[in-house]
Amino acid sequence: MDMTTKSCREFVTVLASNEPAPGGGGAAALVALNDILTSEELPTLVVLITAGLGIMIGSVTFTGSLIAAGKLQGVKFLRKLTLPAKGVWNIGFIVLTVVSFVMLCVQPEQRLLWCVLTTVFSLCYGLVFVIPIGGADMPVVISVLNACTGTAVAMSGLAINNIALIVAGALVGAAGVTLSLAMSKAMNRPLMSVLAGGFGGGASAGGDADGPEGTMKESADDVAVQLVYADKVIFVPGFGLAQAQAQRELADLGDLLKGHGVEVSYAIHPVAGRMPGHMNVLLAEANVPYEELIDLDDINPQFPSANVALVVGANDVTNPAARRPGTPVSGMPILDVDKAQNVVVMKRGRGKGYAGIENELYFEPNTQMLFGDAKAGLQSVIAAVKELI
Repeated sequence: MDMTTKSCREFVTVLASNEPAPGGGGAAALVALNDILTSEELPTLVVLITAGLGIMIGSVTFTGSLIAAGKLQGVKFLRKLTLPAKGVWNIGFIVLTVVSFVMLCVQPEQRLLWCVLTTVFSLCYGLVFVIPIGGADMPVVISVLNACTGTAVAMSGLAINNIALIVAGALVGAAGVTLSLAMSKAMNRPLMSVLAGGFGGGASAGGDADGPEGTMKESADDVAVQLVYADKVIFVPGFGLAQAQAQRELADLGDLLKGHGVEVSYAIHPVAGRMPGHMNVLLAEANVPYEELIDLDDINPQFPSANVALVVGANDVTNPAARRPGTPVSGMPILDVDKAQNVVVMKRGRGKGYAGIENELYFEPNTQMLFGDAKAGLQSVIAAVKELI
């Protein structure tokens, strides 16, 4: 990937943000509702269509983003929530939403009734749309919801003739679509397959569900010894690092090791974190030199020559199970972390990743586990390294 492509990816990442956006969708829906319901005269057909779309898309985004945010934070209720006959629910609420929207345009004199029904059905559809989706697909869904938020804002802008809302919404919507397609391609899965909710089985994002323990629990001192006496170290940042906001600690550890003569590089998976470019942006904030950020295709051949691969909060993107068929992550490009001479995994707990399955990397003979918050763990390792050097 050339520098221009990387820069564009980071730009659209910043535009679309890295979090679900219930507030944006809800606000867009409220603006559209206000424009229709407070008008003294009957709204024109153009206003009804644009505002109606703003209500529909904004409402779907609002409830969908709430569910996505809960899954992302590992809320136990949402982690276990399932939706039997999800196809029937989806089709039912789509039909009801579209019918109420059409009736709003056909019978503007009864706009209060049809606005209420459109809003209610759209809110319900947002729930049934996102509840069945989980696992490794959740970051893609978040990007799709961000795109919907932008679209809803643009529709509301058209309804009230606000150029700023139209431009801002169009930019966010386009960025969200670009990111959604990029993430689907990086995960080797069609976008429609992702939206159908067939991947991951509704697992939570990085939850702490009970599961088999790793091979052993290392101390920060043990990790520091391996790092200080290595010739080459590869850092593998992931969602756990992003959630702990530990990018500066990882950069500080890298600077310490480089000052000691250790070769340090950062392995960047296309969907590490929540969306493409997320890790690049976080590490750039921590002043990590851009040339040390190496993407998947270029870093994978380097793992066999690495003395230590330090995985910080990355899960599914390092799972060797992706190399064989029959698993939820089969076919997804991964970082070949298991091929390093020694692997240290820093992880919040014993929970599973987005895909809802155990990471086989954790049970390899050359892998050690260091459980705990990424920021606190890195601070402990930094302190231990300073004592050794």
